[in-house]
Amino acid sequence: MSGDMRELKIEAARAALGQVTDGMRLGIGTGSTAEEFVRLLAARVAEGFSVIGVPTSERTARLCVELGVPLTTLDETPALDLTIDGADEVGPGLALIKGGGGALLREKIVAAASRRMVVIADKSKMVETLGQFPLPVEVNAFGLRATMLAIESAAQALGLSGPLAVRQAGEKPFETDGGHLIVDASFGRIRDPRALSNALHAIPGVVEHGLFLDLADTAFIAGDGGVRTVGLSE
Repeated sequence: MSGDMRELKIEAARAALGQVTDGMRLGIGTGSTAEEFVRLLAARVAEGFSVIGVPTSERTARLCVELGVPLTTLDETPALDLTIDGADEVGPGLALIKGGGGALLREKIVAAASRRMVVIADKSKMVETLGQFPLPVEVNAFGLRATMLAIESAAQALGLSGPLAVRQAGEKPFETDGGHLIVDASFGRIRDPRALSNALHAIPGVVEHGLFLDLADTAFIAGDGGVRTVGLSE
């Protein structure tokens, strides 16, 4: 990652930290921008700031433990005040594609358990139409081929096509924290994310997908001119 790009991520993370108040129950996201947020949050905690976090991945949990951010579980703290997370794409109405890091199921569960979700990203993630970034679909390993055929068929019914690929980690399939596989679907422009979301949810082998709709209410987008706040109407 270039130094300039990292600086943009840090700027967005710093803006999001301004949304956090003492005593909050936080959902803490996964990915490079979310990790910058964890580092900034840890510095505040070291100064006496009181928060408790629910991490969205084992990777985020390890970083929080390493840096001294207190953690809980969603079972112990099932209602959260705020989730702060990155995104692979941010589209109109703060529709998102997430899951590039493979944590989309936990990310969505945590976001849905939160009163608010705030997205932090750099300007390269803003798009007019979702879909340039391949859509991650978390699937059960059982019946993988049948599930992929069903995804292909559901997409075709919506006028979408493109290659589906099982995500790899070296020579083996990538496995999520929940023990599932990820199918990356390169559909291109997704003109009706809600219809695709519904169609994918109707497939039994699909555990969850990376379309995050009606979850985020604010995004802090860092660009050359500083951090821009994007709301639902933009």
